[in-house]
Amino acid sequence: MRTKSIKKNRINVVTLGCSKNVYDSEVLMGQLRANDKEVVHEEEGNVVVINTCGFIANAKEESVNTILEYVQKKEVGQVDKVFVTGCLSERYKPDLQKEIPNVDEYFGTSDLPNLLKALGADYKHELIGERLTTTPKNYAYLKIAEGCDRPCSFCAIPLMRGKHKSKPIEELLAEAEKLAAKGVKELVLIAQDLTYYGLDLYKKRNLAELLQNLAEVEGIEWIRLHYAFPTGFPMDVLEVMRKEPKICNYIDIPLQHISDSILKSMRRGTTQAKTTKLLQDFRAAVPEMAIRTTLIVGYPGETEEDFRILKNWVREMRFERLGCFTYSHEENTHAYNLVDDVPEEVKQQRASEIMEIQSQISWELNQEKIGKTFKCIIDRKEGNYFVGRTEFDSPDVDNEVLIDAIKHYIKIGDFTDIKITDAADFDLYGEPIKLSP
Repeated sequence: MRTKSIKKNRINVVTLGCSKNVYDSEVLMGQLRANDKEVVHEEEGNVVVINTCGFIANAKEESVNTILEYVQKKEVGQVDKVFVTGCLSERYKPDLQKEIPNVDEYFGTSDLPNLLKALGADYKHELIGERLTTTPKNYAYLKIAEGCDRPCSFCAIPLMRGKHKSKPIEELLAEAEKLAAKGVKELVLIAQDLTYYGLDLYKKRNLAELLQNLAEVEGIEWIRLHYAFPTGFPMDVLEVMRKEPKICNYIDIPLQHISDSILKSMRRGTTQAKTTKLLQDFRAAVPEMAIRTTLIVGYPGETEEDFRILKNWVREMRFERLGCFTYSHEENTHAYNLVDDVPEEVKQQRASEIMEIQSQISWELNQEKIGKTFKCIIDRKEGNYFVGRTEFDSPDVDNEVLIDAIKHYIKIGDFTDIKITDAADFDLYGEPIKLSP
């Protein structure tokens, strides 16, 4: 027997995957709100929109399981309609329609107008820059481009997001100003590839000019860079970072591997020598820079020697931040033609070894921070701690600064000078000195 939904005419947007998906969900929610629709993010509603991820095996599994969960709720009458959008449905729509037919409709990554129509709303072109942000009030993601032109052998993103397309500087400035007016103090610049920004619009890599313009937006105090590609990196960005205090001394530059044979097979367009020199140039130009990278282990053909080279290089480079993934064999990618010949248990062991090395490096670097004072942004209160970040840490993925909430009161969303009193592998502990002006 069908039961009545508790929340009628309420649209629940569920977001899976990366920060780009968070951004897309926020744009969708902004459009729905402008159409006078009641919309919530990962709360109860009788209409559900699932924004899926289709990047690697684990993410795809989570997306499918979430779809099945809400389809089950639909079957027992807890929700009325289920719509699916995002990367998974862009990539596998025919398969999903066949395997999970109880979804009301599937949409791809560029189907926003059609998705809105299915939800009884109109796409409003005049809403450029309008979003319903779901992050803590003090920071927001700013997507400066969509898609990717890189030929990396292991990556399915071009299949799901298409070719690189930059957003005009004027449009991004307008969006930043609207965010600042809402109290956002930190912009996290995201794209599939920041390095490529502007080539399609301005016939040159134009990230430095964009940063200079964004730094002039009143109210924005921190701007950080995510997902830069190493090949062709615009070095004038470093000069802006060095001179402009609003640009965080931080960069996320996924390097994936360092063995020349693996880099060649991955079609990364670089070598160990070139990559190492690039990082040395980063350090020379901005000595205080925190570099975050991600690595892939277990790529087809990765030998013990390739892995040894990678481990030694991680020890040598001493990255401030590092994440490690096991290789996922993705259909319709160039690497899918290769034999996925590294056993799963070996992949997991290699990832664990890399993270063990990084854990020690992170602990050592964090010990050096004890006794020093850092300007921190306070994101939230969790249990008995206020949780903040330095300019060297990005939300969700990096170190956090924990302040005893029983002893100290700090306003969430504010910048505060924090003296570090203790440090662990991936956490810092501190106490407030004074509020920054």
